[in-house]
Amino acid sequence: MATVTPASPAIHVAEHSVTISASPATVYGLIADVASWPQVFGPTVHVEVLEDVPGDGAAEGEQLLRIWAIANEQVRTWTSRRVLDPAGLTISFRQVVPAAPVASMGGEWRIEPADDGTSRVVLLHDYRAVGDDPAAEELIERAVDRNSRAELAALKNAAELGDARDELHFTFHDSETILGAAGDVYAFLDRADLWPERLPHVARLDLTEDEPGIQTMDMDTRSPDGSLHNTTSVRVCFEDRHMIVYKQLRVPVAMSGHTGRWVIESQGDGTVKATSWHTVTLDPEGVRSALGPEATLAEARALVRKALGTNSSTTLRHAKQFAEEARA
Repeated sequence: MATVTPASPAIHVAEHSVTISASPATVYGLIADVASWPQVFGPTVHVEVLEDVPGDGAAEGEQLLRIWAIANEQVRTWTSRRVLDPAGLTISFRQVVPAAPVASMGGEWRIEPADDGTSRVVLLHDYRAVGDDPAAEELIERAVDRNSRAELAALKNAAELGDARDELHFTFHDSETILGAAGDVYAFLDRADLWPERLPHVARLDLTEDEPGIQTMDMDTRSPDGSLHNTTSVRVCFEDRHMIVYKQLRVPVAMSGHTGRWVIESQGDGTVKATSWHTVTLDPEGVRSALGPEATLAEARALVRKALGTNSSTTLRHAKQFAEEARA
């Protein structure tokens, strides 16, 4: 359900809602846990907590967030402050540094308990465009509507998985110790457009970087049996921190979500440790479709771990060779 109404000649208000077969506490927990947003919400690429003032028990807490998310097929970033009220089952938010063409944006998540144990979730937005431009207002309205619908559908799906979500969700990593400079390792990972020349498992890669540090990758990887698998990802690159985070927008059939990050850390002894992290959420129906009706989630986790880990370890070994040859 969605409604958009003008609150004033400049400010517009949108309301979206969904009913979820899960307890209010479960729903609230998913919204409050920003670390899980890239796995739960399709439009969200990455979130960082800049400030965190937790409440005392059921008291309100406050957070300052930096968010990277897809809006109208482009990655936007903004800073937002939110107030968490676990007792009232609300989380309000207000953009501190909006991304053009947004002049102001805020809203609230409201969770309304029902007698049958379900929850009605209402997502409110109020917004104004830069210069009160009608074309920009229409663009913002489309983005708010599309993302709100996607977020509520994803929230419903995640909440209704219940305890099964813990079995579907897992994180793992692979590392290499490198006798080289962190900047050289980062440069190898950042220049993904050169991976088809540098990495044996990358058959093709198209990279666009319309804004410095925000990359879109369309990649074909080669499996050991010679078959090709296509993925599309968005990456946010932090050169000053030697870190790259990414989210796959097109994932293999067995997964419902896949995010990751490359982290390069100085060891203090002339070496650096480069680590590839993966966080995966399996899709039970996709697992059965890809591996057969008798396949277990444990088998799927092992296969995904091996496939992703093999490619990451190969990339890390070539990054190691690149950085150590640069140092020689």
